Amino acid sequence: MKNYIFACVLALCAAASACVGYENKTTMTNPTGTSTVDALIGTWQSAAANPIPSPSSCTDFKWTPTQQTPTSASGSFSATCAGGLKVTGTASGTLSGTVVSWSANAVANLSDVQCNVSLTGTAELGVNSIRVPYSGNTCLGPVSGVEVLNKK
Repeated sequence: MKNYIFACVLALCAAASACVGYENKTTMTNPTGTSTVDALIGTWQSAAANPIPSPSSCTDFKWTPTQQTPTSASGSFSATCAGGLKVTGTASGTLSGTVVSWSANAVANLSDVQCNVSLTGTAELGVNSIRVPYSGNTCLGPVSGVEVLNKK
């Protein structure tokens, strides 16, 4: 009798499972905090104007990326560094999530002498801003600081 009841319950379960449909749905989304390199395209400019940088910093950053690959962007760059150096050149960045590893190579004219300037850093991409810690060298000495750029 036990075997008969067990067999009936098993048969009933098998019959019920044949009437039930199973569905598996997968949705692909981007992980939170990731961005595409398209987020870098546009004109970026220092949020706060500081006409006279400290002796060991740069200010008035401007970056306009014009070339891009799936993970990087590059374009024109300018800044004003210690000693009134007006710097112009190129900067490029590689995006990984919301972190931008970047570098800039530029030239400044100082009393009819060209001065090479190089800056590097690891920036943090926000919605419409980039927080840019930087360090580097000018012909007047090392520079470092943090600049916040807003998308214009």
